[in-house]
Amino acid sequence: MTEIDRVEPDVCEPPEPEEIARLKAEVGRLQTELDATRANEERMALAIDVSETGIWDRDVTTGIIEYSPGWKAILGYGVDEVTHFIEDSYKRVHPDDLAYVQGTIQDHFDAKTPAYEVEHRLRCKDGSYKWVSSRGKVVARDADGKPLRMIGTTSDITALRLMSEQLKQTVDLITNLTNEVPGMVFQYRQRDDGTSCLPYASTGIHDIYELEPSCVVDTAAAIEALIHPEDLAGYLASLNASAAELAPWHHEFRVCLQRQGVRWRQGNARPRRDDGGTVWHGVIVDITDQKRSEAELRQFATIDHLTELFNRRHFLLQMEAELARLWRDETGPAAILMFDLDHFKSINDRWGHAVGDQVLRHFSSVLRRVLRKSDVGGRLGGEEFALLLPDTDIAQASAIARRIQQRITDEPLMHATTIVPLTLSIGITLMHSADTTIGASLGRSDDALYTAKKDGRNRIVLNP
Repeated sequence: MTEIDRVEPDVCEPPEPEEIARLKAEVGRLQTELDATRANEERMALAIDVSETGIWDRDVTTGIIEYSPGWKAILGYGVDEVTHFIEDSYKRVHPDDLAYVQGTIQDHFDAKTPAYEVEHRLRCKDGSYKWVSSRGKVVARDADGKPLRMIGTTSDITALRLMSEQLKQTVDLITNLTNEVPGMVFQYRQRDDGTSCLPYASTGIHDIYELEPSCVVDTAAAIEALIHPEDLAGYLASLNASAAELAPWHHEFRVCLQRQGVRWRQGNARPRRDDGGTVWHGVIVDITDQKRSEAELRQFATIDHLTELFNRRHFLLQMEAELARLWRDETGPAAILMFDLDHFKSINDRWGHAVGDQVLRHFSSVLRRVLRKSDVGGRLGGEEFALLLPDTDIAQASAIARRIQQRITDEPLMHATTIVPLTLSIGITLMHSADTTIGASLGRSDDALYTAKKDGRNRIVLNP
Protein backbone atom coordinates (compact mmCIF):
# COMPACT_ATOMS: atom_id res chain seq x y z
CA MET A 1 0.00 0.00 0.00
CA THR A 2 1.38 3.33 -1.04
CA GLU A 3 1.43 6.58 1.02
CA ILE A 4 -1.40 7.90 -1.08
CA ASP A 5 -3.46 4.90 -0.31
CA ARG A 6 -2.93 5.54 3.34
CA VAL A 7 -4.34 9.17 3.28
CA GLU A 8 -7.65 9.31 5.03
CA PRO A 9 -10.44 11.13 3.20
CA ASP A 10 -11.45 14.62 4.58
CA VAL A 11 -14.30 14.44 6.96
CA CYS A 12 -16.55 17.53 7.60
CA GLU A 13 -16.76 17.67 11.29
CA PRO A 14 -20.01 19.14 12.75
CA PRO A 15 -19.64 22.62 14.31
CA GLU A 16 -19.25 22.90 17.97
CA PRO A 17 -22.39 23.68 20.03
CA GLU A 18 -20.96 27.11 20.94
CA GLU A 19 -20.59 28.00 17.24
CA ILE A 20 -24.15 26.89 16.56
CA ALA A 21 -25.41 29.09 19.38
CA ARG A 22 -23.44 32.07 18.08
CA LEU A 23 -24.81 31.63 14.56
CA LYS A 24 -28.35 31.36 15.88
CA ALA A 25 -27.83 34.56 17.90
CA GLU A 26 -26.47 36.36 14.84
CA VAL A 27 -29.41 35.21 12.72
CA GLY A 28 -31.78 36.41 15.46
CA ARG A 29 -30.05 39.80 15.63
CA LEU A 30 -30.26 40.22 11.86
CA GLN A 31 -33.92 39.24 11.89
CA THR A 32 -34.60 41.77 14.65
CA GLU A 33 -32.84 44.50 12.70
CA LEU A 34 -34.78 43.54 9.59
CA ASP A 35 -38.06 43.66 11.49
CA ALA A 36 -37.13 47.06 12.96
CA THR A 37 -36.20 48.36 9.52
CA ARG A 38 -39.54 47.18 8.10
CA ALA A 39 -41.35 48.75 11.05
CA ASN A 40 -39.51 52.03 10.53
CA GLU A 41 -40.33 51.93 6.84
CA GLU A 42 -44.00 51.37 7.64
CA ARG A 43 -43.99 54.22 10.17
CA MET A 44 -42.21 56.51 7.70
CA ALA A 45 -44.69 55.61 4.98
CA LEU A 46 -47.61 56.29 7.33
CA ALA A 47 -46.05 59.56 8.46
CA ILE A 48 -45.47 60.68 4.89
CA ASP A 49 -49.02 59.74 3.97
CA VAL A 50 -50.57 61.55 6.95
CA SER A 51 -48.43 64.63 6.42
CA GLU A 52 -49.56 64.92 2.79
CA THR A 53 -45.97 64.72 1.66
CA GLY A 54 -44.82 63.16 -1.59
CA ILE A 55 -41.38 61.89 -2.64
CA TRP A 56 -39.67 62.47 -5.95
CA ASP A 57 -36.46 61.04 -7.44
CA ARG A 58 -34.90 62.86 -10.39
CA ASP A 59 -32.31 61.58 -12.82
CA VAL A 60 -30.64 64.84 -13.73
CA THR A 61 -28.86 63.41 -16.77
CA THR A 62 -31.95 61.95 -18.49
CA GLY A 63 -34.49 64.43 -17.13
CA ILE A 64 -36.66 61.60 -15.85
CA ILE A 65 -38.36 62.16 -12.51
CA GLU A 66 -40.22 59.51 -10.53
CA TYR A 67 -43.06 60.47 -8.17
CA SER A 68 -44.48 58.55 -5.27
CA PRO A 69 -48.24 57.86 -5.20
CA GLY A 70 -48.51 60.34 -2.33
CA TRP A 71 -46.95 63.08 -4.46
CA LYS A 72 -49.49 62.47 -7.24
CA ALA A 73 -52.32 62.38 -4.71
CA ILE A 74 -51.43 65.88 -3.49
CA LEU A 75 -52.38 67.25 -6.93
CA GLY A 76 -55.37 64.91 -7.35
CA TYR A 77 -53.75 62.55 -9.86
CA GLY A 78 -54.00 58.78 -9.96
CA VAL A 79 -50.96 56.51 -9.98
CA ASP A 80 -50.67 56.38 -13.78
CA GLU A 81 -51.80 59.92 -14.61
CA VAL A 82 -48.50 61.83 -14.31
CA THR A 83 -45.69 61.76 -16.86
CA HIS A 84 -42.08 61.45 -15.75
CA PHE A 85 -40.44 64.18 -17.81
CA ILE A 86 -38.97 67.20 -16.05
CA GLU A 87 -40.36 69.46 -18.80
CA ASP A 88 -43.91 68.41 -17.89
CA SER A 89 -43.11 68.98 -14.22
CA TYR A 90 -42.16 72.61 -14.94
CA LYS A 91 -45.44 73.09 -16.81
CA ARG A 92 -47.31 72.42 -13.57
CA VAL A 93 -45.44 75.23 -11.76
CA HIS A 94 -47.33 78.52 -11.58
CA PRO A 95 -45.91 80.88 -14.25
CA ASP A 96 -45.13 83.54 -11.63
CA ASP A 97 -43.04 81.02 -9.64
CA LEU A 98 -41.25 79.19 -12.43
CA ALA A 99 -38.15 81.37 -12.74
CA TYR A 100 -37.69 81.35 -8.95
CA VAL A 101 -38.00 77.54 -8.78
CA GLN A 102 -35.61 76.94 -11.67
CA GLY A 103 -33.11 79.47 -10.36
CA THR A 104 -33.11 77.86 -6.91
CA ILE A 105 -32.58 74.41 -8.39
CA GLN A 106 -29.71 75.67 -10.55
CA ASP A 107 -28.04 77.31 -7.53
CA HIS A 108 -28.08 73.94 -5.79
CA PHE A 109 -26.82 72.15 -8.91
CA ASP A 110 -23.94 74.66 -8.96
CA ALA A 111 -23.23 73.82 -5.27
CA LYS A 112 -24.04 77.39 -4.21
CA THR A 113 -26.49 76.09 -1.61
CA PRO A 114 -26.34 72.96 0.57
CA ALA A 115 -29.91 71.98 -0.37
CA TYR A 116 -32.83 72.95 -2.56
CA GLU A 117 -35.82 74.45 -0.71
CA VAL A 118 -38.66 76.57 -2.13
CA GLU A 119 -42.31 77.39 -1.54
CA HIS A 120 -44.31 77.71 -4.75
CA ARG A 121 -47.58 76.88 -6.45
CA LEU A 122 -48.37 73.72 -8.44
CA ARG A 123 -51.35 73.21 -10.74
CA CYS A 124 -53.65 70.38 -9.70
CA LYS A 125 -55.52 68.00 -11.98
CA ASP A 126 -58.66 70.15 -11.73
CA GLY A 127 -56.76 73.28 -12.80
CA SER A 128 -56.56 74.90 -9.36
CA TYR A 129 -53.27 75.67 -7.67
CA LYS A 130 -51.87 74.47 -4.37
CA TRP A 131 -49.04 75.92 -2.37
CA VAL A 132 -46.30 73.36 -1.74
CA SER A 133 -42.97 73.24 0.00
CA SER A 134 -40.34 71.39 -2.04
CA ARG A 135 -37.10 70.25 -0.50
CA GLY A 136 -34.38 68.21 -2.13
CA LYS A 137 -30.70 67.46 -2.37
CA VAL A 138 -28.25 66.17 -4.96
CA VAL A 139 -27.16 62.73 -3.76
CA ALA A 140 -24.77 61.85 -6.61
CA ARG A 141 -22.35 63.85 -8.73
CA ASP A 142 -19.82 62.82 -11.38
CA ALA A 143 -16.10 63.34 -11.17
CA ASP A 144 -16.51 66.91 -12.40
CA GLY A 145 -19.10 67.71 -9.76
CA LYS A 146 -22.04 67.73 -12.15
CA PRO A 147 -25.27 66.50 -10.54
CA LEU A 148 -26.47 63.05 -11.45
CA ARG A 149 -29.31 62.29 -9.08
CA MET A 150 -31.51 64.44 -6.82
CA ILE A 151 -34.06 63.20 -4.29
CA GLY A 152 -36.60 65.31 -2.42
CA THR A 153 -40.04 65.77 -0.94
CA THR A 154 -43.05 67.93 -1.66
CA SER A 155 -45.52 68.90 1.07
CA ASP A 156 -48.92 70.52 0.72
CA ILE A 157 -48.80 73.83 2.66
CA THR A 158 -51.93 75.42 1.20
CA ALA A 159 -53.75 75.49 4.55
CA LEU A 160 -50.64 76.80 6.28
CA ARG A 161 -50.24 79.57 3.68
CA LEU A 162 -53.90 80.47 4.03
CA MET A 163 -53.54 80.64 7.79
CA SER A 164 -50.35 82.69 7.43
CA GLU A 165 -52.10 85.11 5.06
CA GLN A 166 -55.05 85.46 7.44
CA LEU A 167 -52.65 86.05 10.30
CA LYS A 168 -50.79 88.66 8.25
CA GLN A 169 -54.07 90.39 7.42
CA THR A 170 -54.98 90.38 11.11
CA VAL A 171 -51.59 91.80 12.07
CA ASP A 172 -51.88 94.43 9.35
CA LEU A 173 -55.35 95.35 10.58
CA ILE A 174 -54.21 95.66 14.20
CA THR A 175 -51.14 97.61 13.12
CA ASN A 176 -53.22 99.98 11.01
CA LEU A 177 -55.69 100.46 13.85
CA THR A 178 -53.01 101.13 16.46
CA ASN A 179 -51.27 103.54 14.10
CA GLU A 180 -54.50 105.54 13.94
CA VAL A 181 -54.84 105.73 17.74
CA PRO A 182 -53.74 109.18 18.99
CA GLY A 183 -50.44 108.85 20.78
CA MET A 184 -48.27 105.73 20.88
CA VAL A 185 -49.59 102.21 21.41
CA PHE A 186 -46.81 100.05 22.84
CA GLN A 187 -45.60 96.87 24.45
CA TYR A 188 -42.98 97.53 27.12
CA ARG A 189 -40.86 94.72 28.60
CA GLN A 190 -38.87 95.01 31.80
CA ARG A 191 -36.49 92.10 32.12
CA ASP A 192 -35.51 90.52 35.43
CA ASP A 193 -31.95 91.80 34.97
CA GLY A 194 -33.26 95.38 35.10
CA THR A 195 -32.98 96.15 31.38
CA SER A 196 -36.03 97.13 29.35
CA CYS A 197 -37.20 97.44 25.75
CA LEU A 198 -40.27 98.07 23.58
CA PRO A 199 -40.80 95.03 21.32
CA TYR A 200 -43.69 96.92 19.70
CA ALA A 201 -44.36 100.63 19.23
CA SER A 202 -46.89 102.12 16.83
CA THR A 203 -45.93 104.88 14.41
CA GLY A 204 -47.12 107.32 17.06
CA ILE A 205 -43.62 107.05 18.50
CA HIS A 206 -42.60 109.60 15.86
CA ASP A 207 -44.71 112.28 17.59
CA ILE A 208 -44.42 111.09 21.18
CA TYR A 209 -40.63 110.64 21.27
CA GLU A 210 -39.41 111.69 17.80
CA LEU A 211 -37.91 108.19 17.42
CA GLU A 212 -38.21 105.25 15.04
CA PRO A 213 -39.75 102.00 16.40
CA SER A 214 -36.50 100.19 15.57
CA CYS A 215 -34.63 102.40 18.06
CA VAL A 216 -36.39 100.82 21.06
CA VAL A 217 -36.80 97.15 20.07
CA ASP A 218 -33.69 96.06 22.00
CA THR A 219 -33.47 98.75 24.68
CA ALA A 220 -35.54 101.61 26.07
CA ALA A 221 -32.43 103.71 26.70
CA ALA A 222 -33.30 106.10 23.86
CA ILE A 223 -36.61 106.94 25.55
CA GLU A 224 -35.12 107.32 29.01
CA ALA A 225 -32.56 109.75 27.55
CA LEU A 226 -35.45 112.00 26.43
CA ILE A 227 -37.29 112.14 29.76
CA HIS A 228 -36.86 115.41 31.65
CA PRO A 229 -34.06 115.00 34.23
CA GLU A 230 -36.40 116.10 37.02
CA ASP A 231 -38.95 113.44 36.04
CA LEU A 232 -36.75 110.42 35.19
CA ALA A 233 -36.48 109.01 38.74
CA GLY A 234 -40.25 109.23 39.23
CA TYR A 235 -40.88 107.66 35.82
CA LEU A 236 -38.68 104.63 36.60
CA ALA A 237 -40.06 104.34 40.14
CA SER A 238 -43.64 104.29 38.84
CA LEU A 239 -42.84 101.39 36.51
CA ASN A 240 -41.09 99.47 39.28
CA ALA A 241 -44.07 99.97 41.60
CA SER A 242 -46.44 98.80 38.88
CA ALA A 243 -44.31 95.71 38.28
CA ALA A 244 -44.02 94.89 41.99
CA GLU A 245 -47.79 94.98 42.57
CA LEU A 246 -48.94 94.17 39.01
CA ALA A 247 -51.02 97.33 39.34
CA PRO A 248 -52.10 99.50 36.37
CA TRP A 249 -49.45 102.04 35.37
CA HIS A 250 -50.58 105.67 35.20
CA HIS A 251 -47.93 108.36 35.11
CA GLU A 252 -47.42 111.91 33.82
CA PHE A 253 -43.95 113.11 32.88
CA ARG A 254 -42.10 115.55 30.65
CA VAL A 255 -39.86 114.84 27.69
CA CYS A 256 -37.25 117.09 26.08
CA LEU A 257 -37.46 116.74 22.31
CA GLN A 258 -35.26 118.29 19.66
CA ARG A 259 -38.11 119.48 17.44
CA GLN A 260 -40.99 120.01 19.87
CA GLY A 261 -39.10 121.14 22.96
CA VAL A 262 -40.41 120.27 26.44
CA ARG A 263 -43.71 118.38 26.23
CA TRP A 264 -45.94 116.57 28.71
CA ARG A 265 -46.74 112.87 28.27
CA GLN A 266 -49.22 110.59 30.04
CA GLY A 267 -48.75 106.83 30.11
CA ASN A 268 -51.44 104.23 30.85
CA ALA A 269 -50.79 100.48 30.71
CA ARG A 270 -51.53 97.17 32.40
CA PRO A 271 -48.73 94.81 33.42
CA ARG A 272 -48.51 91.03 33.52
CA ARG A 273 -45.75 88.67 34.47
CA ASP A 274 -43.99 86.91 31.61
CA ASP A 275 -41.05 84.57 31.31
CA GLY A 276 -38.02 86.57 32.33
CA GLY A 277 -39.77 89.80 33.34
CA THR A 278 -42.87 91.99 33.26
CA VAL A 279 -44.74 93.12 30.16
CA TRP A 280 -47.02 96.16 29.84
CA HIS A 281 -49.48 96.89 27.04
CA GLY A 282 -50.77 100.44 26.86
CA VAL A 283 -50.71 103.88 25.30
CA ILE A 284 -48.81 107.13 25.82
CA VAL A 285 -50.46 110.39 24.77
CA ASP A 286 -49.53 114.06 24.57
CA ILE A 287 -51.14 116.08 27.40
CA THR A 288 -49.19 119.31 26.90
CA ASP A 289 -52.29 121.34 26.02
CA GLN A 290 -54.16 119.82 28.96
CA LYS A 291 -51.33 120.73 31.33
CA ARG A 292 -51.25 124.25 29.92
CA SER A 293 -55.00 124.57 30.48
CA GLU A 294 -54.66 123.25 34.02
CA ALA A 295 -51.93 125.78 34.72
CA GLU A 296 -54.10 128.56 33.36
CA LEU A 297 -57.03 127.41 35.46
CA ARG A 298 -54.81 127.31 38.54
CA GLN A 299 -53.64 130.79 37.71
CA PHE A 300 -57.19 132.01 37.26
CA ALA A 301 -58.07 130.43 40.61
CA THR A 302 -55.12 131.97 42.46
CA ILE A 303 -54.03 135.12 40.61
CA ASP A 304 -55.72 138.50 40.39
CA HIS A 305 -55.76 139.07 36.63
CA LEU A 306 -55.33 142.86 36.84
CA THR A 307 -52.33 143.05 39.19
CA GLU A 308 -50.90 139.50 38.71
CA LEU A 309 -50.61 139.18 42.48
CA PHE A 310 -52.35 136.42 44.44
CA ASN A 311 -56.07 136.97 44.89
CA ARG A 312 -57.62 137.28 48.34
CA ARG A 313 -58.55 133.62 48.66
CA HIS A 314 -55.10 132.30 47.78
CA PHE A 315 -53.32 134.91 49.91
CA LEU A 316 -55.33 133.81 52.94
CA LEU A 317 -54.43 130.17 52.17
CA GLN A 318 -50.75 131.18 52.21
CA MET A 319 -51.27 132.86 55.58
CA GLU A 320 -52.86 129.70 56.96
CA ALA A 321 -49.91 127.63 55.70
CA GLU A 322 -47.47 130.05 57.34
CA LEU A 323 -49.36 129.96 60.64
CA ALA A 324 -49.30 126.14 60.56
CA ARG A 325 -45.54 126.33 60.03
CA LEU A 326 -45.18 128.63 63.05
CA TRP A 327 -47.17 126.20 65.18
CA ARG A 328 -45.07 123.26 63.96
CA ASP A 329 -41.59 124.75 64.02
CA GLU A 330 -42.05 127.48 66.64
CA THR A 331 -39.72 129.70 64.63
CA GLY A 332 -39.53 133.47 64.51
CA PRO A 333 -42.62 135.49 63.62
CA ALA A 334 -43.86 136.47 60.19
CA ALA A 335 -44.79 140.07 59.34
CA ILE A 336 -48.11 141.08 57.81
CA LEU A 337 -48.27 144.40 55.93
CA MET A 338 -51.56 145.85 54.73
CA PHE A 339 -51.61 148.66 52.14
CA ASP A 340 -54.26 151.10 51.06
CA LEU A 341 -53.83 153.43 48.08
CA ASP A 342 -54.73 156.87 49.43
CA HIS A 343 -57.58 158.77 47.76
CA PHE A 344 -58.03 156.06 45.12
CA LYS A 345 -61.69 157.01 44.61
CA SER A 346 -60.62 160.54 43.78
CA ILE A 347 -58.18 159.20 41.16
CA ASN A 348 -60.97 157.24 39.51
CA ASP A 349 -63.31 160.26 39.63
CA ARG A 350 -60.73 162.62 38.16
CA TRP A 351 -58.84 160.44 35.68
CA GLY A 352 -61.30 157.65 34.97
CA HIS A 353 -61.29 153.93 35.75
CA ALA A 354 -58.79 153.11 33.02
CA VAL A 355 -56.20 155.27 34.77
CA GLY A 356 -57.33 153.76 38.08
CA ASP A 357 -56.47 150.32 36.70
CA GLN A 358 -53.07 151.64 35.60
CA VAL A 359 -52.47 152.83 39.18
CA LEU A 360 -53.26 149.35 40.54
CA ARG A 361 -50.94 147.70 38.01
CA HIS A 362 -48.20 150.28 38.68
CA PHE A 363 -48.32 149.67 42.43
CA SER A 364 -48.32 145.87 42.05
CA SER A 365 -45.29 146.14 39.75
CA VAL A 366 -43.41 148.17 42.40
CA LEU A 367 -44.48 145.64 45.03
CA ARG A 368 -43.23 142.62 43.07
CA ARG A 369 -39.82 144.22 42.53
CA VAL A 370 -39.39 144.75 46.28
CA LEU A 371 -40.51 141.28 47.32
CA ARG A 372 -37.99 138.64 48.35
CA LYS A 373 -38.28 135.08 47.03
CA SER A 374 -40.06 133.83 50.13
CA ASP A 375 -42.45 136.82 50.39
CA VAL A 376 -46.08 136.59 49.31
CA GLY A 377 -48.06 139.51 47.90
CA GLY A 378 -51.80 139.68 47.33
CA ARG A 379 -54.66 141.96 46.37
CA LEU A 380 -57.38 141.70 49.00
CA GLY A 381 -59.87 143.75 47.06
CA GLY A 382 -60.25 147.19 45.42
CA GLU A 383 -57.23 149.29 46.34
CA GLU A 384 -56.28 147.16 49.36
CA PHE A 385 -53.15 144.98 49.21
CA ALA A 386 -51.21 142.81 51.68
CA LEU A 387 -47.76 141.25 52.12
CA LEU A 388 -46.76 138.13 54.04
CA LEU A 389 -43.07 138.22 55.01
CA PRO A 390 -41.88 134.94 56.63
CA ASP A 391 -39.09 135.07 59.25
CA THR A 392 -39.32 138.87 59.46
CA ASP A 393 -39.38 140.99 62.64
CA ILE A 394 -41.07 144.35 63.07
CA ALA A 395 -37.95 146.40 62.30
CA GLN A 396 -37.30 144.53 59.04
CA ALA A 397 -40.95 144.87 58.07
CA SER A 398 -40.84 148.63 58.74
CA ALA A 399 -37.75 148.99 56.55
CA ILE A 400 -39.48 147.16 53.68
CA ALA A 401 -42.58 149.35 54.06
CA ARG A 402 -40.47 152.54 53.87
CA ARG A 403 -38.68 151.16 50.79
CA ILE A 404 -42.03 150.62 49.07
CA GLN A 405 -43.19 154.12 49.91
CA GLN A 406 -39.92 155.53 48.58
CA ARG A 407 -40.26 153.53 45.33
CA ILE A 408 -43.73 154.99 44.79
CA THR A 409 -42.24 158.47 45.20
CA ASP A 410 -39.24 157.77 43.00
CA GLU A 411 -41.22 156.00 40.27
CA PRO A 412 -44.43 158.02 39.80
CA LEU A 413 -47.08 157.00 37.31
CA MET A 414 -47.31 159.34 34.34
CA HIS A 415 -50.53 159.97 32.43
CA ALA A 416 -49.52 161.74 29.24
CA THR A 417 -47.25 164.47 30.66
CA THR A 418 -48.93 164.65 34.08
CA ILE A 419 -47.94 162.80 37.25
CA VAL A 420 -50.80 160.84 38.82
CA PRO A 421 -50.39 161.47 42.59
CA LEU A 422 -50.13 158.29 44.66
CA THR A 423 -49.37 157.71 48.35
CA LEU A 424 -49.72 154.71 50.66
CA SER A 425 -51.10 154.04 54.11
CA ILE A 426 -49.51 150.95 55.68
CA GLY A 427 -50.41 148.89 58.74
CA ILE A 428 -47.91 146.34 60.09
CA THR A 429 -48.29 143.51 62.58
CA LEU A 430 -46.59 140.19 63.37
CA MET A 431 -48.04 136.71 63.06
CA HIS A 432 -47.09 134.65 66.15
CA SER A 433 -47.33 130.95 66.94
CA ALA A 434 -49.66 132.06 69.76
CA ASP A 435 -52.27 133.20 67.21
CA THR A 436 -55.11 130.71 67.04
CA THR A 437 -56.27 131.81 63.58
CA ILE A 438 -55.06 134.08 60.80
CA GLY A 439 -57.94 136.37 61.72
CA ALA A 440 -55.98 137.52 64.77
CA SER A 441 -53.04 138.90 62.78
CA LEU A 442 -55.30 140.21 60.02
CA GLY A 443 -57.31 142.10 62.62
CA ARG A 444 -54.20 143.69 64.13
CA SER A 445 -52.81 144.74 60.76
CA ASP A 446 -56.20 146.07 59.69
CA ASP A 447 -56.41 148.12 62.91
CA ALA A 448 -52.96 149.55 62.21
CA LEU A 449 -54.00 150.44 58.65
CA TYR A 450 -57.16 152.13 59.88
CA THR A 451 -55.08 154.20 62.30
CA ALA A 452 -52.68 155.22 59.51
CA LYS A 453 -55.60 156.41 57.37
CA LYS A 454 -57.34 158.14 60.30
CA ASP A 455 -54.15 159.98 61.26
CA GLY A 456 -53.73 161.61 57.86
CA ARG A 457 -52.71 158.83 55.43
CA ASN A 458 -49.32 158.34 53.74
CA ARG A 459 -47.87 156.88 56.87
CA ILE A 460 -46.82 153.57 58.50
CA VAL A 461 -48.40 152.35 61.74
CA LEU A 462 -47.11 149.39 63.75
CA ASN A 463 -49.34 147.08 65.81
CA PRO A 464 -47.11 144.15 66.76
